[in-house]
Amino acid sequence: MRDMGLRLDVFLLALTILWAPALSDLVLSKVDRRIDLTSQIARITSTLKVENAGSGLVSEVLLAFPESQAKHLAHLTATPNEGKGKVKGSGISYPVQLVHAKDMPPSLTFYSVSLPKELGKGDSFTFDVLAVFTHALKPFPEKITQADIQLLVFQDSAHYLSPYAVKVQTLSVKLPDARIESYTRIENTKNIGSEIKYGPYENLPSYSYSPIVVHFESNQPFAVAEELVREIEISHWGNIQVTEHYKLVHGGAQSKGEFSRLDYQARPHVRGASAIKRLVATLPPRAHSVYYRDEIGNVSTSNLWSDFKKTELEIEPRYPMFGGWRTAFTIGYGLPLHEFLFESDGKRFVNISFGCPINEVVIDTLIVKVVLPEGSRDISVSAPFPLKQWQEKKFSHLDLVGRPVVALEKTNAVPEHNQKFQVYYKFNSLAMLWEPLMLIFGIFFLFVTGIVYMHADMSISKSSASYLAKLQWDEVQAAIQQIRNIITRCLVIHDKVEASLRDLSRTGDIQACKAARKAADGLLKELSKEMKPLLAFLHSSQQAAHLLPKVEELVVKVKDLEERLMVKHSTIVDCYEKKYGGREIENRVASQVQKITALRQEVDDLLEFIDEI
Repeated sequence: MRDMGLRLDVFLLALTILWAPALSDLVLSKVDRRIDLTSQIARITSTLKVENAGSGLVSEVLLAFPESQAKHLAHLTATPNEGKGKVKGSGISYPVQLVHAKDMPPSLTFYSVSLPKELGKGDSFTFDVLAVFTHALKPFPEKITQADIQLLVFQDSAHYLSPYAVKVQTLSVKLPDARIESYTRIENTKNIGSEIKYGPYENLPSYSYSPIVVHFESNQPFAVAEELVREIEISHWGNIQVTEHYKLVHGGAQSKGEFSRLDYQARPHVRGASAIKRLVATLPPRAHSVYYRDEIGNVSTSNLWSDFKKTELEIEPRYPMFGGWRTAFTIGYGLPLHEFLFESDGKRFVNISFGCPINEVVIDTLIVKVVLPEGSRDISVSAPFPLKQWQEKKFSHLDLVGRPVVALEKTNAVPEHNQKFQVYYKFNSLAMLWEPLMLIFGIFFLFVTGIVYMHADMSISKSSASYLAKLQWDEVQAAIQQIRNIITRCLVIHDKVEASLRDLSRTGDIQACKAARKAADGLLKELSKEMKPLLAFLHSSQQAAHLLPKVEELVVKVKDLEERLMVKHSTIVDCYEKKYGGREIENRVASQVQKITALRQEVDDLLEFIDEI
């Protein structure tokens, strides 16, 4: 089915370009193409030497892509050619834009490269074109088991597809490994290790197309972020907080069958060769307060290295990710403000990287939100590539109108988009004092309120009926408390009388026992005198009406208890004087002891009731 689809695409492409007109003014005198398939991202670098064979001036060069490639094109740039083997350091790029050329095949997509100077008759110019494609490598088979290797298919043309005639052209395809299942063999094709070379081919007409298919082994993990939201929060107090929310999926060959953790741990390079085991994020050199967490919480399987050039965060998911498996996690870190915030022409601007810090990740949807300080105005954005843009509001601590948020969206993002962009805005430095002043005045008013409350007289008017009633109730409570204290003292005296009887049974000293009885009588009479005015007050107070019966009952019970205790005392002393035996004495006071015990229990119950009131 895949071969049939390829043949159909090629057939339709051939039909559309057979009648396509050639652009005769320009000729590609030399084309050198290099296709890098060592990762999930296909990068095609083409070195083009264009020559003006016409009489007019030429200022642009058209680049053609078939529809099957154009829909996967993520990044396209044209740069000066520095020569073979030389490192590019100029940083210059030529303008590239999508064009709708007239009388061109509808199945082709055209981009225009603006040359730095116009080419006259016979002039030539050499430049490089880098085209980056995502989702161009297709797993075949589409589903594999844990023990299978991952095989990929890539389709392209051995001839450079161009609206111009090509004099000489070569192509090399760089693979991640020398193990190649199959590849298209045509004239001048050779395989050297992990590289397949096509050409040279000479005198190719315009729109020349020779389809090739490469089927090869690649266990490179296909880390695809279906959505990445980066929030960059600017604080003029000296810090930039970056928070990145990832929704990651393994976009390679889908995993089928059961997963064996035991087999994976025993032979991870065989029983999980294409799984995503770890990811490496390259952060700015002075990144601090780095964390890595998911929905469960903090993930401890991470390592951090830092030097003066960069900070590397190696993260390991909670489980190895096979084809089709998904995970979501968050990375956060802080950056020093002075390294990314600058001033120019009366405006401040943030100069920071746009893309994803994790190596070789394809991002289907990348959203970057720059949260500016509250009060920022006249906001504008400068980016090296087109972006969808809008503004939001975010409320944080002590915000009144919210912080302006610049939201930027890019689909089909690749590492080449990890370039600097700038957000310009105006901000009054005095606005930085607003939040500290809010805290100071808030705390000040809190203390003032507390002082006013503590010194204010919040009581009810002393002439009101409710206030008088409260005073009367307080007096009733005080009287009842005094009565309760007097009764407690009476009970203590009763206990002393009981103690004198126990001493009598032990020592036989009748005179000492009588002396204790006499002292107790005197104290009880004084306490009775103290209680009379208190009872009289309760009788006269309306507030005590509902409590008076219980108080009177308590006084009566205590009096009865006192009388029976004295009867018991007199009986025992009399028996000792008559020299009765212990058994006889117990029989004489047995009924009194029972009544005294019952009365003491009733008194305790009434005291407990009054305590509750």
